[in-house]
Formats: sequence, structure tokens, C-alpha cells
Amino acid sequence: SQQFCLHYQPQMALRGNRIVGVESLLRWQHPVRGMVPPVQFIPVLEDMGLIHEVGAWVMGEACRQAKVWSDAGMPLRVAINLSPRQFMGNELFGQIEAAVHAHQTPRHLVELEITEGLAMQDPDRAIELLTRLRTAGYKVAIDDFGIGYSSLGYLLRFPIDTIKIDRAFVMRVTETETDRAVIRAITAIAQSLQLTTIAEGVETQRQCDFMEALGASEI
Repeated sequence: SQQFCLHYQPQMALRGNRIVGVESLLRWQHPVRGMVPPVQFIPVLEDMGLIHEVGAWVMGEACRQAKVWSDAGMPLRVAINLSPRQFMGNELFGQIEAAVHAHQTPRHLVELEITEGLAMQDPDRAIELLTRLRTAGYKVAIDDFGIGYSSLGYLLRFPIDTIKIDRAFVMRVTETETDRAVIRAITAIAQSLQLTTIAEGVETQRQCDFMEALGASEI
């Protein structure tokens, strides 16, 4: 794990323009190839059966950093992405509990993130596991919302705190009414269920203004 590091992408609340959380992003600093993106190495880790070991390191490091910020008077929610192997395995709950205990991290500052497609592979099991995590005090986010093929009725049964609006919609928000309509629908559903919405990949002030007008909570 010495070649791995976490980068933290800020998540800003549009009301008040303040940083309220971060998403931890795993990076591999290869001695020869430089910075290798996760899309290239996560599948390899899964195939080699090392994803649980690396996943445990990510949880520990993210919880350690969350505690450091909290102790410094900056209690930021820290999101941790879960891979399919992690989510489908039996070690997840024990791993995150161990990380939180090791660093004395407040559970409400830890958000576990899964993709919509992953949640729908085995919806009943996902609901059971996510319920257990939320009951213990963790936050739960659904990533890539709106691009999968899931039943909306099923998805709304999931015990979640946050819906992440996929960057594919955000990139086109200033250009097409269709994408604005999709975002408006997602934020309306989220508001009625008292869920937070995070728009991914906001890179310009114009996109930011559109997302705020369409009802997103954070970017």
C-alpha cells in the first residue's frame, strides 16, 4: 500500500458556498509509470483478490483523515467508494467498523458510496446491508444515478442519504433541455425524500448556476 495514496475531491454546498464533504479517490503512484488511474488498476486488484486488502487500507486512511479534520474544527463528511467485490463480500461491515474504532472517527462523517448498477445486482441483499450500515450511523450514497437501467420504484426503497447526479448530465446541462429535465426530476424526487443531491463534474460557473437553479444541494 506504500505506492497508494488518497486524493480528496471537495463537495460544496450551494447554500452558503462552503465545503461540507470530500470524496476520497484512490490513486496509484507507480515508480515508473507515474500516476495510474483507478479504472486501470481496480479490475486488476479484483482479479488478484487484493481488493479487500487495499479496500481496508482506503477505509483506514479515509477515517484517519476525517478524524484529523474533525479534531481541527473542520468536520467534513468523507465518502469512500466501494468496489463490487467489497460490496458483495462478507467483510465490509467488519472492515469499516475496525477502521472507525482504530481512529475514533465519528460514524456520521463516513459515507459509503456504491453505484446504482451495483446496488441493483442483488437489490434485496443491498437493502439489507445498507440498512445495517445506516442503522450503525454511517451515511450511504448512490453513485451514477440516472444512467443505469434500474427500476425507480426499487431504487427508492434503498436506505440512502445522498444521490449523486452523474457527470454525463452535468456536462450537457447548459446545452440541452433534456438533460435539464432529467436533473430537475432527480432533484425533485430527492427533495421529496429529504435526500441530498450532489452534481458530479461541475467545472464552470455557468454549470454551477444551472445546478443551483435546478435544485441540486451540492456540487
